[in-house]
Amino acid sequence: MKTSQSLSTLRKLCLGGALALLAAHASAAGRDRIGAESSADGLEKISIKGIDFAYARPGASLVSYKKIMLDPIEVAFRKDWKPNRSGSNLPLPAKEREGIRQGVAKIVLDEFTKELQRSTQYQLVTTAGPDVLRAKARIVDLYVNAPDTVSMNVTRTYTLSTGEMTLLAELFDSETGQVVARVLDRSEGRDTGHFVLTDSVVNDMESRLTASAWARILRKRLESAQTFDGK
Repeated sequence: MKTSQSLSTLRKLCLGGALALLAAHASAAGRDRIGAESSADGLEKISIKGIDFAYARPGASLVSYKKIMLDPIEVAFRKDWKPNRSGSNLPLPAKEREGIRQGVAKIVLDEFTKELQRSTQYQLVTTAGPDVLRAKARIVDLYVNAPDTVSMNVTRTYTLSTGEMTLLAELFDSETGQVVARVLDRSEGRDTGHFVLTDSVVNDMESRLTASAWARILRKRLESAQTFDGK
């Protein structure tokens, strides 16, 4: 890696550290808001291994649900994400930002669909019904450290991690719209402890691993409990 590239990367890391501190405060405010909304909806805080924050309706039975309807995935970038093209000071065009957003949405939907199709207790469907549990997953605060959307890009970017994203997922009764459960979990790309080459392939892989882990936790939780709170 050339000296100029090293200095550029170091400056980005320093800036990234400062932004991470700001994001921590913003995330804390977001958690408080989710907690307040959950309380207003009659949900109580519960513990789910592998999930930062989870809330469920006390005693809400899952016995009557035999099917799950998965909504399209919504993705929103973190407000302070202002990316440049790799190896350039030029802002990433809106079209390429949208490509990243749609790409992450598809990856998350694919992984949730694949995992839920593995369920032995629930059938994945596309319409509401009396025995259908509706799942709505949103990715919020998506932050990509090294967006790489241009094919044949000869510029190489090295980072300590790919970035971060937060899952906000809710389960509803598909007919009444009553909230059964709500979870919030922040995931950061694996920190290798040293600089590694980061590109679109690596970014997609990290997103897929994270989405797969979230989907697996949801499926196992649904299959192992008569009520989502485990009581």
